[in-house]
Amino acid sequence: MGVSILAIIYIIAAVTFIMGLKMMSNPASARKGNMIAGVGMVAAILGTIFLYRNPDGGLLQNHIWIFAAIAVGTIIGVMAAKKVKMTAMPEMVSLFNGLGGASATLISVIEFNHLADQGFPVEASSAGTMAIIFAGVILGNITFSGSIVAWGKLSGKFKDFAFKGQHIINLLLLGASIALAVFITSDLQSDTTTMLFYVVFMLSLVYGIFFVLPIGGADMPVVISLLNSLSGLSAACSGFLYDNKVVFTGGILVGAAGTILTVLMCKAMNRSLVNVLIGSFGGGGKSAAADGEQGQYKEISLNDAAVVMSYANKVLIVPGYGLAVAQAQHTCHELEKLLEVKGVQVKYAIHPVAGRMPGHMNVLLAEADVSYDKLLEMEEANDEFPTTDVVLILGANDVVNPAAKTDPGSPIYGMPILDVELAKNVIVNKRSMKPGYAGIENGLFYRPKTSMLFGDAKKVLQDLCGEIKSL
Repeated sequence: MGVSILAIIYIIAAVTFIMGLKMMSNPASARKGNMIAGVGMVAAILGTIFLYRNPDGGLLQNHIWIFAAIAVGTIIGVMAAKKVKMTAMPEMVSLFNGLGGASATLISVIEFNHLADQGFPVEASSAGTMAIIFAGVILGNITFSGSIVAWGKLSGKFKDFAFKGQHIINLLLLGASIALAVFITSDLQSDTTTMLFYVVFMLSLVYGIFFVLPIGGADMPVVISLLNSLSGLSAACSGFLYDNKVVFTGGILVGAAGTILTVLMCKAMNRSLVNVLIGSFGGGGKSAAADGEQGQYKEISLNDAAVVMSYANKVLIVPGYGLAVAQAQHTCHELEKLLEVKGVQVKYAIHPVAGRMPGHMNVLLAEADVSYDKLLEMEEANDEFPTTDVVLILGANDVVNPAAKTDPGSPIYGMPILDVELAKNVIVNKRSMKPGYAGIENGLFYRPKTSMLFGDAKKVLQDLCGEIKSL
C-alpha cells in the first residue's frame, strides 16, 4: 500500500516539475511555477522519508539525522538567498550547480564502494549500472569543479588562464576519463579496479577546472547554462541508480532545459556547441578596430540628457551589469514612469547574455516591477532602434560593441549585438572609460552620435529623475 501511495506522490511531483518548468518560461508566471515545483519537491521528499522501502522491505531509519540535515540545509539556503545581492546572483547559481554535481558524485561513489564491498556481484553490477555510476562521477565532478572555478571568476577571485594546446589537453583528459571507465567496467574483478575508479574521479575533477579556466569575456553566461545542464544530467544518474523516478524526471528536465538554453546562448554568442565543450571561448585581447576609432569622446550634462529624453518620442533603455552593480533597477523604473508621464514611449532592450548569467537583466528588472511587455528581446529591439530618438545604455559594454561586426581580430567578433548606433542619439552611462568584461575597447563610445554620462548608475539616474521633474 505504502509503495503505491509513494508511486502516486512521485507522479504528482513529476507533474508539478513539468508544470513549474512550463510556467517559468513566462516571466509573469515564473514565480508561481517555482512555488508549484517546490511543493512537488517537498511532497516527494516527505514521501521518500516515510514511505520508501529498502530492498529488504524495511522503512528508512535515522529520521533525526535526516531532518537535522534538511534543517541545516534549509537554514543555510534561506539565509544565503535573503542576503545575496542581485550582482552576486550568478555566483550563487554557480555554487548551486556545483553542489548539485557534488551530490551526484557522492552518490555514485557510495554506490561503487557498496558494489566493491560485495565483490561486484554480476546481478548488481551490470554494464548499464556501471555506466550510470561512471556518468554520475564524471558529469558530477565536471559540474562541481567547473562551477567552483566559474564562481571564482565571477567573484573576481580567479583570472582567465589558458596555455598553448589547452584544448588538446582538455580533450585528452575527458577522453582518458571515458576510456578508463570503459576499461574498468570490462574487468571489475581486477585488483586495480578501485584505484582506477579514483583515477577517473581525479581526471574528471581536473577536466572541470581546465574546461572553465580559459573562459572569459562575455561568454560566462554560456558556460553557466551548460554547467546547469550537466548538474541536471548528473542528478538523473542518481535517480536511475536508486530507481527513483521523481529524481530521474527532475534531473532530465533540468538537463534538457539547460541544454536547450545552452544552444540558444551559443546562438546568441555565435559560438558552436563543439567549441563550448572543448573550452574554446573568447576572452581577453584588444580590438584593433577600437584602437583605430579612438579619438575624443564627448560628455553630456545631466540637464542636456534630461531635455533630450523628455522631448523624445521613443526611448530605449539598455541595461547591463553596471545597472546591477549599482542596484539601480528601481530608480530606472522611476525614470521610465517620469518619461511616460511626459508622453515618451519607453522600452527596454535586453541582450540574451547581458549581465553574468542567462536572464540576469530580466530578473533584475522584474524585481523593480517593470512590466514584462516592455522588455524587448534582441531581435525585436534591433527592429526598433532606427525609429528610436534616444538610447540610454546603463552599464552595458560588450553587447553594444560594434567590433563584434567590424573587427575580425576581436574576441567577440561574430557575436550578435544590439544595434544601438541606429538610433538618433546614444547616451552611455559608465563609471569610467575602462573596457567591459571582455577586456576590449568599445569604438561606439567615440562615435558622433554617442555622448558619455559618467558616474554610478543609481546616482546618475536619481539626478536625471530630478532634472526631468524640474523641466
